[in-house]
Amino acid sequence: MKPEEKMSPLVRDVFWLVRGLLDSRLEPLGLSQARWQPILALHRSQKPMTQSALAAELGIESPTLVRMLDRLSADGWLQRKSCPNDRRAYHVVLTDRARDACADIENQVQILRKELYSGIDAEDLATCVRVLEQVKVQAGTLQPRAALA
Repeated sequence: MKPEEKMSPLVRDVFWLVRGLLDSRLEPLGLSQARWQPILALHRSQKPMTQSALAAELGIESPTLVRMLDRLSADGWLQRKSCPNDRRAYHVVLTDRARDACADIENQVQILRKELYSGIDAEDLATCVRVLEQVKVQAGTLQPRAALA
């Protein structure tokens, strides 16, 4: 297989493996990927986000996010508060429970990163990141093609 043929399947496989590892490490906190991703995105934003901004950040549709937020809110992880500038919109904010859990989440992320990259030369890792960034930029310039009839 040529390198360009290996790239997409390899990126996909690494994504799923790493996500599975992190999910298993966060399970004792009661957090699955569907729970820790929005919590961590809100934590890292350092400011309240609207539901639509959070959906865009997570790369999911708003109706999917609404169901996730309903469950997270019911379980005490976050709250929706009226947006002062737009009465139709809501800010999603973390509860104290979620803010406390964010330290544990970030700690597990750091531990996993160290384990994943411990045997990889720093220069090789930087090259990998640079290449993936170039692929991302290139993909962003391409237009979707219509499905073949």
